Amino acid sequence: MVSFDAEFRIPQAPALAGERVAFTGTLASMTHKQAQARVAESGGTATDHVSRQTTMLVVGEEGWPLEPDGAASVKLLQVERWRNEGLDIRIVREAEWLGFVGLDAHRRDVERLYTPAMLSQMLGIPVTTIRRWERLRLIKPVSRVFRLPFFDVREVAGARRLSELVEAGVSIAEIQSGLDQLQHWLGGIERPLAQLEILARDQEVLYRDAHGRLKTVAGQRLFDFDGPAIDAALPASVPFVTSEPDRGHWKAHDWFEEGRRLAEEGTLAAAVEAYRLSLMDDYDAPEVQFHLAETLYRLENPRGALERYHIAAELDHNYLEAWTQIGCLHAELGELDSAGDAFRVALDVHPDYPDAHLHLAEVLHQSGRTAEAIAHWRKYLEFNSRGPWAEAARGRLDEVGANSAAP
Repeated sequence: MVSFDAEFRIPQAPALAGERVAFTGTLASMTHKQAQARVAESGGTATDHVSRQTTMLVVGEEGWPLEPDGAASVKLLQVERWRNEGLDIRIVREAEWLGFVGLDAHRRDVERLYTPAMLSQMLGIPVTTIRRWERLRLIKPVSRVFRLPFFDVREVAGARRLSELVEAGVSIAEIQSGLDQLQHWLGGIERPLAQLEILARDQEVLYRDAHGRLKTVAGQRLFDFDGPAIDAALPASVPFVTSEPDRGHWKAHDWFEEGRRLAEEGTLAAAVEAYRLSLMDDYDAPEVQFHLAETLYRLENPRGALERYHIAAELDHNYLEAWTQIGCLHAELGELDSAGDAFRVALDVHPDYPDAHLHLAEVLHQSGRTAEAIAHWRKYLEFNSRGPWAEAARGRLDEVGANSAAP
């Protein structure tokens, strides 16, 4: 017998029934077109622009919705004006919206953690830049596994956006004003405000090197057509050092940091010498060996780099990134068996290391062992479903599926 409640239960309305939804900023989980399709599937109406009929504005979480002048996005400003007039328009974060439409798996994707190499592919940021931002504490690893840092993609994307604005010449004050507006509407903007302060310090502390050239402490050379006369024209708020740091009493750590700075500047030969000076004081330093290897590779010395990566791994057998780089270099040199061995060591150390799964799959595929590669492509996609590497892995699996289905 059917109960009265069951017989007369009212069907549940779609999650976004009656909602007119617009998006601003870059979404971390999908494209705007895909999000608009999801709105329609959930009973709502998606629009490219905001209007007085808009009921919900979704703020993307890959970077911050700031205009080229540093101000908050035009859509946000317009919606806030209408809200002040009494219109009921909700401003929600992307993660919250994903919960509304039942995409909890996508929400987990947004909150996943990524290695520097994965972020480089996803966001188009060189790994050297990611390392530099970590050194400056512009970005902070959420966790580390055997020296390998894992980052929140939203924090790194936010740092990229702020850096782009600063490098484009937008003033720190203008960017801060835009972030303050976002803080008012969304909350939780303390971290980008702290990042902005770090960028400001990095941009503003200046000194003249031994040749009289004006530089930031990060090593960036500034245009200085008038010579030292520019010093008097600098704003009073800009810290200024009249000479390079005194290196006479530097220890291993000081030379290591100098090597990193020089490598970031692109002064690679000088960086190598700084790393060697660091190792003279502390030879058993795997991280210094690793960075020396990175710099030697950039100097087009792959064999020298390979030797230093091996030393780093010998000093710390669990050094995941060292093993990965050993594998990548062997693969680049056509030594596929050695490459596979290195990636397997990395996976022995940490079975859930996404980069090693992807690289091992490619090496197996190139070695004619595609059937063995399939499990590693699939494993990589468990950790990352977006970006060029994920697309490449899916493409390989599609290709394998098509070939296995062929007569």
